[in-house]
Amino acid sequence: MAILKHIASKNADYGEAQRYLMFQYNEDTMKPILDENGRLIPREEYYLDGINCDPFTFDMECMELNAQYRKNQRFDEIKSHHYILSFDPKDVTENDLTGERAQQLGLEYARKNFPGHQALVCTHTDGNNKSGNIHVHIVINSLRKYDVERQGFMERPCDSRAGYKHHLTKDYLLYLKQDVMDLCHREQLHQVDLLSPAEKKITDREYHARRRGQKKMDSLNQKMIADGVTPRKTKFETQKDFLRNAIEEAAASVRTQEDFQKILAEKYGISFKVSRGRFSYLHPDRQKFITGRNLGSHYEKDYLLSQWEKNARQEQLRHPDPESPADTSRNTISDELPDFVFIKSDLRLVVDLQLCAKAQQSAAYARKVKLSNLQQMAKTVAYIQEYGYDTEEDLESAWKEAKGQTADMRKALRSTEGKLKQVNEQIHYTGQYLANKSVYRQFVSSRNKKKFRQEHQAELALYEAARKFLKEQSGGGKLPSMKLLKAEKEKLVALKNSQQEAYHNLRDYEKELNTVRTNMETFLGKSHGRQEPEWEASRS
Repeated sequence: MAILKHIASKNADYGEAQRYLMFQYNEDTMKPILDENGRLIPREEYYLDGINCDPFTFDMECMELNAQYRKNQRFDEIKSHHYILSFDPKDVTENDLTGERAQQLGLEYARKNFPGHQALVCTHTDGNNKSGNIHVHIVINSLRKYDVERQGFMERPCDSRAGYKHHLTKDYLLYLKQDVMDLCHREQLHQVDLLSPAEKKITDREYHARRRGQKKMDSLNQKMIADGVTPRKTKFETQKDFLRNAIEEAAASVRTQEDFQKILAEKYGISFKVSRGRFSYLHPDRQKFITGRNLGSHYEKDYLLSQWEKNARQEQLRHPDPESPADTSRNTISDELPDFVFIKSDLRLVVDLQLCAKAQQSAAYARKVKLSNLQQMAKTVAYIQEYGYDTEEDLESAWKEAKGQTADMRKALRSTEGKLKQVNEQIHYTGQYLANKSVYRQFVSSRNKKKFRQEHQAELALYEAARKFLKEQSGGGKLPSMKLLKAEKEKLVALKNSQQEAYHNLRDYEKELNTVRTNMETFLGKSHGRQEPEWEASRS
């Protein structure tokens, strides 16, 4: 699996990069390893080439170019960009990857994606920590040396002109990762999806902290073993490792967010919070929360919610709950809600280039839209295959069924909201009725009713209005008690919340199916006017 790593450097000493590529360095301290005479030790095997420069005078040529354009003179400017293209160790034995072949791939990649820049391309075959994975270092001067033909990935006109700096954006980095994947697929090398978030996000800083901690722990354990003491721990874990392990263990058994938070706090001493829809965790020895995004995609909200839903379904299959006729509120809610669980995908509509004004004006943006359209079409086809829609009629039928279910659920939700409104009015007028009932009794028993009414006109008016409303609602029968009304309100609120969740799921499902059918009709070249979803039409 080839991966791409980027490092932006503000170090004005370009020779430091040359020395790192050609000589041995301590990966823990990042300092050169010297022999007994204090001289640098060359690496055992490396392949070094220069693009638009001599590899052995790279530092001098970069400084001359910087002086020519008066760029990279301040300490806070990025002087160089370091890209590392690392291949899977299995490629050496299974796919005949050698240092020479990797060097040629690195040169091809650098010439294609960093045209006009002075670049060092160096391949190491030893791998980090003697792991054996072949990797290619590409170090470029941040300042462009030559004018080049503008490419599709260049977002600004100046990105192709000499004297301007390398401009790395999020979209550009995604393009570079995609090109790495395409390169590996073409060469039949092992590859993973670099565009999807990592399940466990291990940063370079955490990786080296783990290595240093493990090395220190091994040293202490050896001393303990020599003293006849058995070490309690043999594997070092960082604070993030501790959080990941705790979250995995807690999420594997719980079904709700409350249980998850309780286990983290009681068993591991981890504080949990939700801020702006994001999960965050506080290690017992830290003062600052760590977001789930920094831990990996398996520790974020979407994945954990799906895990809890899965646990709940499995628990229900193992221990089905007997139907309880006494629990009328539960029966009412379950009867009115469909048995439906929906996990939203990232499908989007393809863009019609003929109707996109920005694509008409910019060829680079048009190419970006074409690439995005291809990705969306691939996702659409995968979606159809995954859910078994064999024909267009099956897809159309599923969409119409989802549309009908959404409309029915919306009607049920509106009906529940109407009932809840009536109950709230009854509670309001019942409270008004009870609050002024004693005044009315005094009025009935008073001898001078005219005078009493004049003195308590407001209270009597409120009482009579409330009594009139409640009698109309009860049809002349017995007035409901406040206790019954509040119990009815609780049932309706629970039903409304459940119906709202079901409605949003059904609405998203209908929208997703509409996206799939629209994309397929576009892909098949059929004229299709986008059908406005019913929930959007109802707003207008």
